Amino acid sequence: MIPNIFKAYDIRGLVGTELTKQFAFSTGVAFAKFLELEREPATVVIGEDMRPSSPELADAFSAGVTSQGMDVIRIGLASTDMLYFAAGKLNLPGAMFTASHNPAQYNGIKLCLSGARPIGKESGLLTIENFVREGVPVSLRPVGVETKNEMLNEYVEHLLSLVDVSGIRKLKVVVDAGNGMAGHTAPAVFSRMNVDVTEMYYELDGTFPNHEANPIDEENLKDLKSAVKKHGADIGLAFDGDADRCFLVDENGEAVNPSLLTALIADRELKKKPGSPIIYNLISSRAVREVVEENGGKPLRSRVGHSFIKAMMAESGAIFGGEHSGHFYFADFWRADSGMLAALHAIAALGETEKSLSELLKPYARYFASGEINSTVTDSKAVMQHIKELYGTKAGVTTDDLDGLTVDGDTWWFNVRASNTEPLLRLNVEAKTQGQMAQLRDEVLAVIRG
Repeated sequence: MIPNIFKAYDIRGLVGTELTKQFAFSTGVAFAKFLELEREPATVVIGEDMRPSSPELADAFSAGVTSQGMDVIRIGLASTDMLYFAAGKLNLPGAMFTASHNPAQYNGIKLCLSGARPIGKESGLLTIENFVREGVPVSLRPVGVETKNEMLNEYVEHLLSLVDVSGIRKLKVVVDAGNGMAGHTAPAVFSRMNVDVTEMYYELDGTFPNHEANPIDEENLKDLKSAVKKHGADIGLAFDGDADRCFLVDENGEAVNPSLLTALIADRELKKKPGSPIIYNLISSRAVREVVEENGGKPLRSRVGHSFIKAMMAESGAIFGGEHSGHFYFADFWRADSGMLAALHAIAALGETEKSLSELLKPYARYFASGEINSTVTDSKAVMQHIKELYGTKAGVTTDDLDGLTVDGDTWWFNVRASNTEPLLRLNVEAKTQGQMAQLRDEVLAVIRG
């Protein structure tokens, strides 16, 4: 019996009951069969995070792949963006063993095609799941070969070739690795830069003894905020468990809205490639679109989710994409997301000026946001239809259904989206003033919960 741990973008479940060595072996077999049908290269790159279960699950998966006559390259301990780097640089399909920011009892597998192209439910994950459930024909090929290739130094070299940090002023940086994979990659990156680093929770520990490795929850930023103020740092960086996301804290110990970092990076990238498309998801700040337009770029609005953004990047030739969740995607990084690359952009921008981080980001801070608020509902569609009827007929208001329901006014907007996995409706509100945002937030929440 296979549990329902195949999600929209990856595989994630409880270790020992849902995600077992037998399951990992079967998934390796299924992935190899899928790659054969897709006429992909017959070698798979495998990376793993610091969770205690990752090595044995990766071993089992590798055995499944090689049993089908395909070869495996193990890159060992890696952040997810380091696995994407390996899949891009070597032009091979890949598998990363991580459950990202999930608690210690979880693990998971993120899969990609050659060139770090994403695999989601619609682009192969469903096929792989069916192979796991139903089995695949026995392969008569000779068993494949597993080799090892540490790629940390090559990964660092590539990142530093994309962002020039050679001339920056001396900066004080506090980095909270959250006992995750940034504890492995950050020392290799920052040792090459003109920065004085205060290290927090660099010990690789998949039990997360200090706090959850989920920086989108501000509760997990408390230690970083305190450390930034205590050390008089210029910037604080918080990474999630697999280090593919990065969040900033400014010199005042205040968390930075990821939309501001999206706008900053968009501004920088458009200076290199004027007139290019930039993607932002539909719950990013309206300021992102404005900044892209002001800098001569073409703003493209996307649904929430990395598979949508990566597909839109491939179709449009966009050079950069940003999400409210702290994911940042780069065309020159095989359209994959990299928390470390986003961090380098922030440090480079700060180090090229004498301004503080809050001063640097002030031109992009044009609106007030509610953050994402979840409400339990029994019928999401009915609630969204009711909201549409209430607001859609008002003068000067437009609505669209790109992802959930977005209601757009002159100086405000809000979006409601149903969760894919739980009976939740997610609300995001933004407005020109704090008062207007709070009033609209409370008004819409009353409708949702009433």
